[in-house]
Amino acid sequence: MQLYIGNKNYSSWSMRPWVLMTHAGIAFEEVKLRLSFDDGSAFKKALSAVTPAGRVPVLVDRDLSVWDTLAISEYLAERFPERRLWPDDVKQRAVARSVCAEMHAGFSALRTHCPMNIEASLPEVGQRVLAEQPQVKKDVERIVQMWSQLLEQHGGPFLFGRFTIADAYYAPVCMRLRTYGLPVPSHISAYLQRVCEVPAVQAWVKDALAEQDFLDFDEPYRTSRD
Repeated sequence: MQLYIGNKNYSSWSMRPWVLMTHAGIAFEEVKLRLSFDDGSAFKKALSAVTPAGRVPVLVDRDLSVWDTLAISEYLAERFPERRLWPDDVKQRAVARSVCAEMHAGFSALRTHCPMNIEASLPEVGQRVLAEQPQVKKDVERIVQMWSQLLEQHGGPFLFGRFTIADAYYAPVCMRLRTYGLPVPSHISAYLQRVCEVPAVQAWVKDALAEQDFLDFDEPYRTSRD
């Protein structure tokens, strides 16, 4: 299988299936494309051969292309049932799908005003965003509420006990909370740290830090790395 992804420093959508597959030990070839949304760019041309959506990530399995992180996750769960990517219990699987769908369709303020930028440290921006964008504060409060409830219900260390699709789905949120220094309770900070210590997440972060590829359209708060 091949997994088409964008820059690891910026592409939160790409991070989810990459971390999931790496953690689960599902073999794949990484095809990394430099993000660009200009018509006729190398990024668009390469993706046109595998997806009509023109976005990453895309999973290619022989003659099948699956795009969108949620569709990829569901396909992998069906393709590799022995990897137990979702919780075992049917009711908990439904809850896990619900929280993933909520991330997929929601938290637009957090995603807009705090885009993933792994190599950056922007706590002063985080403070300003919280002060100026009340919806970001609401998004963070909802995440804290969600994570707290799931961690208490399942006893940790991850949202549904063991690491599942849900944790992979919220790994980019952990990156955002860390980059922008958004304040969260200590038990949420501890969960964030556990996610960051997962070897697959560490591998993604290491690659992101090594890219040294500044993309101005993904940098609303800086004009350079300096």
